[in-house]
Amino acid sequence: MQIPVAALGVMMVAFALWDAFETIVLPRRVSRGFRLTRLFYRVSWRPWRACGRRLDSKRREAWLSYYGPLSLLVLLCVWAVMIVFAFGAMQWAAGPGLSFAGRTQGFFGDVYFSGTTFFTLGMGDVVPVGAWPRFLAVTEAGIGFAFLASVIGYLPVIYQAFSRREATISLLDARAGSPPSAAELLWRQRGDANHRALTALLADWERWAAELLESHLSYPVLAYFRSQHVNESWLSALTAILDTSAVVIVCIDGWCMRQAELTFAMARHAVVDLVQVFQIEPANGGPDRLPAIDFDRLRQRLDEAGIRFRGGEGLDTTLAQVRSMYEPYIRALSEHLLVTLPPWIRTAERPDNWQSSPWGRVRLPHDGGRDVPASIDGDDEHF
Repeated sequence: MQIPVAALGVMMVAFALWDAFETIVLPRRVSRGFRLTRLFYRVSWRPWRACGRRLDSKRREAWLSYYGPLSLLVLLCVWAVMIVFAFGAMQWAAGPGLSFAGRTQGFFGDVYFSGTTFFTLGMGDVVPVGAWPRFLAVTEAGIGFAFLASVIGYLPVIYQAFSRREATISLLDARAGSPPSAAELLWRQRGDANHRALTALLADWERWAAELLESHLSYPVLAYFRSQHVNESWLSALTAILDTSAVVIVCIDGWCMRQAELTFAMARHAVVDLVQVFQIEPANGGPDRLPAIDFDRLRQRLDEAGIRFRGGEGLDTTLAQVRSMYEPYIRALSEHLLVTLPPWIRTAERPDNWQSSPWGRVRLPHDGGRDVPASIDGDDEHF
């Protein structure tokens, strides 16, 4: 009985440490079928998301925002508990090699000693007296110290990646509205005669998409981290950039087409790989995000800004074909993460987040936008 228990303990320690290494330290996607971390997120996210569906928009975002950071802490506890119980099992399998101060030795006593050793508490009420118990105690203390230091040391790396992602999303607020939309982003470029500003913007977002791909493949938990505002998210920003790139490629002559193609390729790469990471199927159904009537509104909106569509028939059909290259993937991510996708065109005029406060709305002297009512913090609606 002791040998199988010891073997099981060794396997549990190896399994927990390897899973922690793959999740926190290894800077690449892991395609192995069964993983503790993947099982943990699959089991915990579904009920958490189901509870969020029952809440209104503001409380839903607040509820969902806790999941990402909290899941990291709970996962750390899961790994630690596995290692503590595994070393407790090995101590038990090693035989009566612990000296307890006035207490009867048993399995839970071994687990208690394992816990004090792993967290380097040094209580002194239990002392290993045999060779194997001493070896196990020293080994566990070293593993516990290295494990906690490594995992806690990598947490700032994850939060730095989150901070870089959110800084660029915040920059999109004044450029594409809140929530961002392709029509608004292009309309606000109406004064860019040489299209240099839009070219630079799309180049910046190509790099942002590449960084998003790299960071979220290495640390998929970042996808669960929510933005500060209800009407902002990394997925809505990425969708708006994909929409903008698609309409520039298909509909507009002479508007930085090459850069739009590069940005589109990088952004689509990101959404496709993330769908694979979460092991979800592309959502091919659902309502059309840009029906014919909205395509006409898009053309009219951009025409007001002096942005002319190409001549000829079938632009809407060609655009639909390009949209089919990424929309099934963003729909799948939207459903999985419970994030509302942004519209192609604003459904209602409202201030950007930077313009809003509890004391009213502000406008720049030469703001060409339409008058809209003030709102509190820009987050009174969920898209």
